[in-house]
Amino acid sequence: MQNSLPDVFTVLRNADAVPERLARPVLAIGNFDGVHRGHRAVIDAARAMAQDEGVAALALTFEPHPRAFFSPKTAPFRLTPEPAKLAQLAEAGLDGAVVLDFDAALAAVEAEAFVADILVGRYGVSGVAVGFDFHFGRARAGSPAFLKEAGARHGFQVAVVEPMRDEGDAISSTGIRNALAAGQVGHAAHMLGRPFSFTARVIHGDKRGRELGFPTANLELPEGAELAFGVYAVRAWHGMRRLDGVASYGRRPTFDNGRPLFEVYLFDFSGDLYGAALEVELAAYLRPELKFDGIAPLIAQMHLDSAQARAVLSGNAE
Repeated sequence: MQNSLPDVFTVLRNADAVPERLARPVLAIGNFDGVHRGHRAVIDAARAMAQDEGVAALALTFEPHPRAFFSPKTAPFRLTPEPAKLAQLAEAGLDGAVVLDFDAALAAVEAEAFVADILVGRYGVSGVAVGFDFHFGRARAGSPAFLKEAGARHGFQVAVVEPMRDEGDAISSTGIRNALAAGQVGHAAHMLGRPFSFTARVIHGDKRGRELGFPTANLELPEGAELAFGVYAVRAWHGMRRLDGVASYGRRPTFDNGRPLFEVYLFDFSGDLYGAALEVELAAYLRPELKFDGIAPLIAQMHLDSAQARAVLSGNAE
């Protein structure tokens, strides 16, 4: 785990010059939040086209997410903030990524200018791959059909990838967010092609877990995080070290109904993690958040949760 990038993966930003070894690339274009199985199909189409052409395959993506630019108060919970997204794009086998700042200037670019000035003029593409619902340019005027017609005029190939489906529904970032919000960790992982994970720094809490015999690493998730309140079996990475544990996410109704915190009890671990970045992978959703009538029943349940999480993580759960 961890969001490090291999040395062979090149990140270009905005007007960065394209190095010779990446000349005339095939671009997989999209927001790629989550880099889920549907996104992987677009990436695979770009890689196949690039292999046929003997050129590099890159992702072209946007930061921030366009919805965060247009409606910052209702922007979606990011499944993969930029570092995690780039790491997943590298893991998918691409040679690099182009990251364009999504700002007022880019939002105002007409669809034809996006093709002529950016895809052709700046990057000299030999091909592009997009999803069936990809739109671009001012007022989202550019469509897959427009891109195919423009590609024929400008001399580059276009692959439009049909939706990948899971139990009849098209795999999408929104569908994955909905699954996580409902506690459907396994369904989210199936659509992603891997367990959902996030990275956050350990912050100081009220030390209540230590008093209860379950010292926790407290993580504050980004505002708008759409995870179901409740108890999870988790795997965490501190540097390159994997640590199994059980976590509670919520407002602690037994005590204070405070701000949401993700509290991780790491099995067989002792040490100071304050200020450290932990990457946490959700292995299973065990139960919803509950309010207990006192400390004793809470502690008893925490022992049961820990035992269940250990069983899940060892593969021995029923």
